[in-house]
Amino acid sequence: MSQRATRTIEFESTRRPSRPPVRSARTQPAHNQPDQNQPDQNQPDQIGQDQTAANQTVTAQNNRWQSWLTQVCDECGVTINGSAPADPQIHNQDLARRAFTEGSMGLGEAYMEGWWDCDALDELATSAMRAKIDQKIENKARLIFEIAKARVFNFQKKSRAFQVGEQHYDTGNDLFEVMLDPTMSYSCGYWKDASTLHEAQINKLDLLCRKLQLKKGMEILDIGSGWGGLAEHAARNYGVNVVGVTVSKEQAALATERCRGLPIEFRLQDYRDLTGQFDRIVSVGMFEHVGVKNYNTYMQKCHSLLRDNGLFALHTIGTNRTHDLVDPWIKKYIFPNGKLPSLHQISKSYEPWFVLEDLQNFGPDYDRTLMEWHRNFKQGWGELSANYSKEFYRMWEYYLKVCAASFRSRENQLWQLVLSKPDDSVRYDSPR
Repeated sequence: MSQRATRTIEFESTRRPSRPPVRSARTQPAHNQPDQNQPDQNQPDQIGQDQTAANQTVTAQNNRWQSWLTQVCDECGVTINGSAPADPQIHNQDLARRAFTEGSMGLGEAYMEGWWDCDALDELATSAMRAKIDQKIENKARLIFEIAKARVFNFQKKSRAFQVGEQHYDTGNDLFEVMLDPTMSYSCGYWKDASTLHEAQINKLDLLCRKLQLKKGMEILDIGSGWGGLAEHAARNYGVNVVGVTVSKEQAALATERCRGLPIEFRLQDYRDLTGQFDRIVSVGMFEHVGVKNYNTYMQKCHSLLRDNGLFALHTIGTNRTHDLVDPWIKKYIFPNGKLPSLHQISKSYEPWFVLEDLQNFGPDYDRTLMEWHRNFKQGWGELSANYSKEFYRMWEYYLKVCAASFRSRENQLWQLVLSKPDDSVRYDSPR
């Protein structure tokens, strides 16, 4: 494993300068001359009164924030500093203000900084999502601003395509080798008839190959090929030739090493630059980085790359609601420029280009997958701790457990779609 300097996390919104001390008396003028502005000793100390009033205002505001946080926890069925595993343990009393004023960003960064803990963070987050707490902690003006930005700017344009690779997927192969199964699959496993993470990932890889109806000698395009798990499985077990593309240098390097000797080529390339034609196209866990403004471009490109009578399998996380919002903490620390699609947005984007042959949802399987990743990450921390900071550990734990909660609460789904060209007339029957 490569050694690197310990990763640290920069906090933009939480490094606040301390308030300067309030002076309690004025400096006496020189030469013992009477100060005309000096209040009479028998008069009330106006400065002291002002300070007392300010302190009372701050105390009242803090009490309101604490009352609000207690009410939010009540709605989640948890108790602040209680004894149940899902009860949050608060170590900094300013957390209520931070959660109220900064929303999910403040909560996530406060967790990273050790302001609060929760043994069963995934259970707490699940309860919060089911109670729609996010609608109570996000500032409305900030939400409107974020929606406006999403509608105006294309955060997933070609010039920004490699940002997520550099920030997230290039975090370190050592991290992902510890966390993932031997196939290095960084996407939802298929837990039907599986008892281990490795079995679930093999099931998922083979399910996709069977849905694509792979035959020996076919040319396959894997958009978002990751560390090469699917390409390797398809080449070894179905005798196909694979071209895989990724925006991560670390992924491309390790995938090439892992698949040496197989008919597989890995490229560091944006999907918009792809040319040629293929018998089958598959994309796993990549559509979440395409962005609403580019959905049509993506589908049109896949249509041009797919030969007649070909099949296109799309494996993606999705959300129940159609909206333009992205969780600000996830966007800043985990997946820059990411955006989960709704089924409505997906279907609207493929309508001019493809026919839907099959749709399967096994979102609950992602909950179990993420918790297995967390278990591996926690068990392997001793091996990783020399290369990553404690703040990184808390960030990664927060990411895995909160994302698991999003599937447990059914806020998010995992869809596999099989698409074909409109002019193809071959009947399709999907395996399960």
